[in-house]
Amino acid sequence: MGDKVMDLLKSKLDKAHLKKLETINNKHVNEFLKKVITLCHPKDVYVCDGSDRDVKDIKDQSLAHGEERKLKWEGHTIHFDGYYDQARDKENTKFLVSENVNFDPNLNQTDRKKGLAELNEIFKGIMKDHTLYVLFFCLGPTDSRFSLPALQITDSTYVAHSEILLYRQGYEQFKKLKGSASADFFRFLHSEGELEGNVSKDIEKRRVYIDVEENIVYSVNTQYGGNTLGLKKLAMRLAINKGYREGWLTEHMFLMGVNGPGKRKGYFTGAFPSLCGKTSTSMLPGETIVGDDIAYLRIIKDKVHAVNVEKGMFGIIDGVNEKDDPILWKVLNRPYEVIFSNVLITEENLPFWKGKDPHIPEKGFNHSGQWYLGKTDSKDNEIPPAHKNARFTVSLDTLENVDENLDNPKGVEVAGIIYGGRDSDTSVPVEESFDWAHGIVTKGAALESETTAATLGKVGIRKFNPMSNLDFLSIPIGAYVEHNLKFGKKVSKPPRIYSVNYFLKDDQGNFLNSKTDKSIWIKWMAWRCHNDVKGIKTPTGIIPLYEDLKDLFKKVLDRNYTQDDYIKQFTVRIPENLAKIERVVNIYKKKVADAPQIIFKLLEEQKKRLLDAQNKMGDYISPLDLPPVDK
Repeated sequence: MGDKVMDLLKSKLDKAHLKKLETINNKHVNEFLKKVITLCHPKDVYVCDGSDRDVKDIKDQSLAHGEERKLKWEGHTIHFDGYYDQARDKENTKFLVSENVNFDPNLNQTDRKKGLAELNEIFKGIMKDHTLYVLFFCLGPTDSRFSLPALQITDSTYVAHSEILLYRQGYEQFKKLKGSASADFFRFLHSEGELEGNVSKDIEKRRVYIDVEENIVYSVNTQYGGNTLGLKKLAMRLAINKGYREGWLTEHMFLMGVNGPGKRKGYFTGAFPSLCGKTSTSMLPGETIVGDDIAYLRIIKDKVHAVNVEKGMFGIIDGVNEKDDPILWKVLNRPYEVIFSNVLITEENLPFWKGKDPHIPEKGFNHSGQWYLGKTDSKDNEIPPAHKNARFTVSLDTLENVDENLDNPKGVEVAGIIYGGRDSDTSVPVEESFDWAHGIVTKGAALESETTAATLGKVGIRKFNPMSNLDFLSIPIGAYVEHNLKFGKKVSKPPRIYSVNYFLKDDQGNFLNSKTDKSIWIKWMAWRCHNDVKGIKTPTGIIPLYEDLKDLFKKVLDRNYTQDDYIKQFTVRIPENLAKIERVVNIYKKKVADAPQIIFKLLEEQKKRLLDAQNKMGDYISPLDLPPVDK
C-alpha cells in the first residue's frame, strides 16, 4: 500500500480489518476504498472476509440497527423500504457517458463529468454516523472462467445480508487476482443516506449511476433492493458491456434442467418479461432449477455453456401460494433463512402477502407503518396490506429442486433457449425456430409483451422488449442483436431456440392454456432437442404434432388432451403475425440506429411465407393441414 492510502486506512480500520485488506494485497481495492472513505466520512469500516463469524456478525448488526426485524419462524426477518422507495428508479438510473463516446441515445444517460460531480456532492459526508461495510463477492461460480470478482461497499446491513444470501463469497477469489496489478473487478458503492424512521429520507436525491468505463455502480438515498443490490441488475449492465467486448453473453434468463427418459437431462435458458411466467417456468415440478434471473453464456469446446450469476433468489412474493408454488411455499413457511421485504407483519408476527391466504388480516404493520383495513395514504389511495412488489430473499440451496450443477465451474451445456412474452392473439403456445439466426431475430429480437392493468392501468399495450433485456442494455440495441447473432455462429451446433406463449386467448377472452400446460411445452422442447419427435412446419417455425402432445399430457399431467384444444392453440394466425412483423420492422427502422440488415431480411422472408400461406389456405390455418418435418 502507498503511505497515504495506508495512513488513511489505519485511521478508520482496526488491526483485524486492516489485516483482511493486507491479505488481499490489491492496490486498486485499497485506492477505491480510500476514495470512498475520504468522500463519505464513515465513523468506522468493517471488512467482511466471508467467514461464518463475519457473516453472523453482519446479520446480528442488521437486527441491532433495526434494518431487519425477527419474525416468528427462526431465520425469518423483515425489512421495510420507505413508502415511496418500493421499486427500481428508472428515471434516475443513468449511464455516465464521456463527451467523446458514441452511446445509444435510447439509453438513459448523463454527462460523465457532471454526473460524477453531482455524486460527489451527494455522497459528501453521507456516512458520518454510519459504519462502512466492505464485502467481496463472485459473480458466477468461483474458480471458473465465468467468475467475475465484485467489490461491494455499503452502509446498509440489509444490503450486505441480502447479498450474502444472493451471491457467492469472493474474498478468496480476490486473493487469487494478480496482486496489486489487477483492476479487473466490478465496484459498487451504495449509501442509504440519512435515515428517518429507519428509512432513506432524501428520496429526491436518489441516484443510481452506472459507469461502464470504470466498471463502477453508484447508488445513494435508497434502500429498495433493485436500486441497492448492486450485483443484480446493475452488475448485469456492466457485464453486458464487458461480454460484448470479450465475446460472451450476459442475458436476463433463468437456467433450468429438464428431466427426460433414462435419467437424461437437458438444460434450458429462458428470457421472459415481468409477469410472463419466468419464475414459475424455472420452478416447474419434476424439473431442477439452476437460476431464476441472470445467466452468463460462454463457449467451451464448441458448446454453449451457461451459469447462474447468483446463488440466491430475490423474488416477487405477490401471488405465491401453496397450490401453485409448493417448493417456495415450504421455504417461506418453515424455519429457513429468509428476508421478507414490504409484506405485512400480522399480530402473530407472521408475514402476510397478497395470495397467501384469502382471509386478509384486519391490522398489522407494513411499509406505511401501523396498518388497518381501509387505511389510505396522503393522496387518498388505499394502502394494501403488502406492497405488490413485496419480495423474499433466499439462498437457492434451501429449495428441494435445486440442481446439482448450481456451482459447477464449467456451468451446464445449453440445449435450448426460450423466449416468452404475454400475447393474447398471435403466437402459439410453443414453437421452434428454423435455425439460430431465425430464432434470435423472430423470437428474441422481435419479442413483445402486453401490459396488464396491474402495471400501467391499460391492458393489451404491446411493449417491445428484445430478449427481455431492453431495460438493462448498456450497448446499442442493434449491436446487442448483432452480438447474439455472432455468438451462435461460433459453434458448429448452437442451441435450439424456442418461443412460448402462456397467454393465448379465444374470441371470448378465455385463456387457451392452463397454468400447468407449461410443463408440456418444455418437455416437448426437451424431446425435440434430442430428436425424439418430429414437428410441423409453419410459416413462422416448427410446432408439435398432436399425437406427441396427447402422449405428453397423459404421461406428465395425467390429462386427456383433445384435438379440438390442439387446433385452437396451434392455429396459425396469419393477420396477427403480419401485424406483428409490421410493428417490429417499424421499430427497428425508426428507433434503432445501425440495426443489422439481417433483421429486415429474415422478417421479410417470414412475411412472404405468411402471405404465400394466406393465398393458398386463408387467414387461419389448422395445424392438421400443414406437413410434418423430420428435423
